Amino acid sequence: MKKIAQDAGRKALGTFAPDFAHYNDDILFGENWNNTDIDLKTRCIITVVALMSSGITDSSLKYHLQNAQQAGVTQKEIAAIITHAGFYVGWPKAWAVFNMAKDVWAGETAQTAMEAHANQMVFPIGAPNNGFKQYFSGQSYLAPSRNSR
Repeated sequence: MKKIAQDAGRKALGTFAPDFAHYNDDILFGENWNNTDIDLKTRCIITVVALMSSGITDSSLKYHLQNAQQAGVTQKEIAAIITHAGFYVGWPKAWAVFNMAKDVWAGETAQTAMEAHANQMVFPIGAPNNGFKQYFSGQSYLAPSRNSR
């Protein structure tokens, strides 16, 4: 797993509240987020639900929704997570989170359209090849040739 590093605390509060910046950057994101007892995708889901349950719908929620998406949470999964949590933490909170999540996952609809178009191509684009992303700059895609389908 790639080590998570954060410097937002120092950038925003470094001289004003250096202890808080240290706790944010070094402890919360440095130690807690790099703990390997739970995987990153699960950690992202837990964080989104915790923020949702607290009614926090500011830029920190959007940041953590984006993290969840980057950790592999799909649009279908986030919709089910928000719906499920909505029953426990409040329907209005679910609505607020859905409004942000729709923006974050807006590109996934475009991805679905791209996949539909790829099905008509002789050499389709395929699915994102995230298993080997450390070997590529940018996004690579992988698809079987039409003859192997």
